[in-house]
Amino acid sequence: MRLHPLYVCVVAAFAMRTAGAAELPTVPLTIGEHKLVAEIARTPDQRALGLMNRFSLKPDHGMLFIFERSEPQAFWMKNTFIPLSIAFISADGRIINIEDMKPQNEETHWSRGPVPYALEMRKGWFAERGIGPGAVVKGMPKG
Repeated sequence: MRLHPLYVCVVAAFAMRTAGAAELPTVPLTIGEHKLVAEIARTPDQRALGLMNRFSLKPDHGMLFIFERSEPQAFWMKNTFIPLSIAFISADGRIINIEDMKPQNEETHWSRGPVPYALEMRKGWFAERGIGPGAVVKGMPKG
């Protein structure tokens, strides 16, 4: 049996990403009455990979990006297959803005100010729970 090269690449990328996901630490977070679990992407390599090459997220699971300092942050969705919403979060845990992002898209989504954190969840997760700018995320790890 001969496998199509694209199939082999997708399966290999998925296997590598799944293996990498198991290595990331997680943190429980709370926004109002809503609880979630976030994988922590702290290093430049972890942040660059993010949720790329994944095809699903567990319910109420996402990824928290931690940066060395507060500054304007920008994200895009190249090689990301899951529609996501991203919350840009200030040092005191307040959500500055939330952006919806389309899969496999290179449109840049910016924070509306300097932030040390960004939280990616399944698209619509924040809106479905009535979470918007000004909401406080509790349980944030320190940079």
